[in-house]
Amino acid sequence: MEDRKLTVRAVDRALDILLCFTRNSDLGLTEISSQIGLHKSTVHRLLTTLEEKGFLIRNAATEKYRLGIRIWELSMHLPAFDESAALLLPAMERLRDRLGETVSLYLRDGIERVRIQAVQSQQAIRRVAQIGARLPLSVGASSKVLAAYAPPEVLAELLEGPGWPSSIEREVYRTQLKEIIRQGYATSFEEREPGAAAVAVPVTGRSGNVVAALSLSGPVSRLSQETLVEYAAVLGEAASEMGMMIP
Repeated sequence: MEDRKLTVRAVDRALDILLCFTRNSDLGLTEISSQIGLHKSTVHRLLTTLEEKGFLIRNAATEKYRLGIRIWELSMHLPAFDESAALLLPAMERLRDRLGETVSLYLRDGIERVRIQAVQSQQAIRRVAQIGARLPLSVGASSKVLAAYAPPEVLAELLEGPGWPSSIEREVYRTQLKEIIRQGYATSFEEREPGAAAVAVPVTGRSGNVVAALSLSGPVSRLSQETLVEYAAVLGEAASEMGMMIP
């Protein structure tokens, strides 16, 4: 019985920590400890667990926490989609209607990306994007955008990890990331799926940090390199609009 009480108390405290982020997007250990009335050592242990499970993300530079990608993943199963993601739909739908291809939004989770929102093309031949799908950061336009703006330690884990594809030269990949930062977009041709092409741009939140990747994808028969470069500018405009809605 005692173990059960302790477990419930720990869950209650962890939820109290998550609820702190209904009022602020970034909080430090001292702030959280003060808000929920617990000692810093106790809060730190809970924060570590929540970070390991993906419910919180810690900024190594500021030592502050913010909500993690697991919150987005849970929201995918709500009857009504998460309000934050719903706010982005109009801009994505306008982009789809203007360019005629599937539009997706991705967040980075460690060395993977997760599709948190998608608007499907209405053309007969189209690329169908499943919300909630997890994909590696090694291939694809959105992957390379998220990797290009990832912290150095994340990039090192990606490149040196056992899951790195032997078919991709690491130095070539590093060069691609530098070029993406310089030009502001990434393209891909059949890197992950035969017959599919994509272009992606970074989405910068109000904090000034790159928080997501916005992509447009479709069949290579409609998306040439020249077309993707042309569409990159249009995506950039949409990403600027969407970034104002993201903390």
